[in-house]
Amino acid sequence: MRAMKLILTRPGQRDEERADPGGPVTGPARVGKRTKELTGRLNPGDVAVIDHADIDRVAADALVAAQPAAVLNAARSISGRYPNTGPAILLEAGIPLVDDLGPAVMALDERTPLEILEGQVMAGGEVVAKGERQTAASLEEAMTAAREGLSVEIERFAENTMTYLRRERDLLLDGVGVPEIRTSIAGRHVLIVVRGYHYREDLAMLRSYVKENRPVLIGVDGGADAIIDEGWKPDMIVGDMDSVSDHALASGAEVVVHAYRDGKAPGLERVRELGVEPVVFPATGTSEDITMLLADDKGAELIVAVGTHATLVEFLDKGRAGMASTFLTRLRVGGKLIDAKGVSRLYRTRISNTQLTMLSLAGVSAVLAAIAATSAGQTFFGILGARFDDLWSWLGSLFGG
Repeated sequence: MRAMKLILTRPGQRDEERADPGGPVTGPARVGKRTKELTGRLNPGDVAVIDHADIDRVAADALVAAQPAAVLNAARSISGRYPNTGPAILLEAGIPLVDDLGPAVMALDERTPLEILEGQVMAGGEVVAKGERQTAASLEEAMTAAREGLSVEIERFAENTMTYLRRERDLLLDGVGVPEIRTSIAGRHVLIVVRGYHYREDLAMLRSYVKENRPVLIGVDGGADAIIDEGWKPDMIVGDMDSVSDHALASGAEVVVHAYRDGKAPGLERVRELGVEPVVFPATGTSEDITMLLADDKGAELIVAVGTHATLVEFLDKGRAGMASTFLTRLRVGGKLIDAKGVSRLYRTRISNTQLTMLSLAGVSAVLAAIAATSAGQTFFGILGARFDDLWSWLGSLFGG
């Protein structure tokens, strides 16, 4: 994180609680209304211009991986709705974050050279937008206020849960509306991959499981690319197709397009343009939810989930009422669901390679000492020593003469 010096700011604010956000930052603009779409075309040193209220952890991790020079947000990165962790992740990575710049900043042309000084964004020497450049102290203040309002969000979440139950009761309880698919799932393990928290690390830890059990591999939108990145081939791709690559869609996997309840499916046309005829699954809720329901309805023996959402903060991170469906879906398939999210942290080794080498040498030494303590072992080492003396004498005569 960049070094920051303490300064005095507005009246009534203690100087030890605020830090200087640093000097000017420059870079070409990259503008995107959808953060996850923008991160796919960000280059290191670009200035990411987004419109993302309540930056969630997944979006922040994707931005950090792209290494932008700064992040300019037209919205408020912490609205106070709940204590989201995305902005803190950006600051911890040393990426300047300027907040609440307003919709005008989204009108910037691609590749426009920008200069960010404190909360001002300048192009061609003129100020084009003003906002608040966040510091660790200002984020902590916003997070404290957000924690105080969390109870309201929990009540809203509970209401949304009941609404979803009434709307999708037949699907949730009896599987009414689940489409027919060609992928054989009955009696097999199913590995569902979502590009959520720590999905890369968790997938790496599951390599042995995939090799031994040969589960059906299902990628939820961009999760299909995560499967391909591991060197595997997805059997099925489920989602609204807004974050999966054309390469994944053309991989031969069966494609299930998630549609709205009225039948509208924004991703349907894109899939068909690639020459792929998909299955359409109209349902309320999230794509990861309908994937679990589909696997359960088709007779999966076990459902292993990577990167999915399981905690209240993760539900709220998605920023939409539909996340209430995940809570009920997990209750529905809970008997056969294993959440592998976080397995990489659970089994992360704390033993270094040097320690492993020393432990191995100690084990070999102990075995040799035990052998040497026996009469047979003494005879063996005596013969070995004699052979070594003969070899040494032969080498001496060879090179000495």
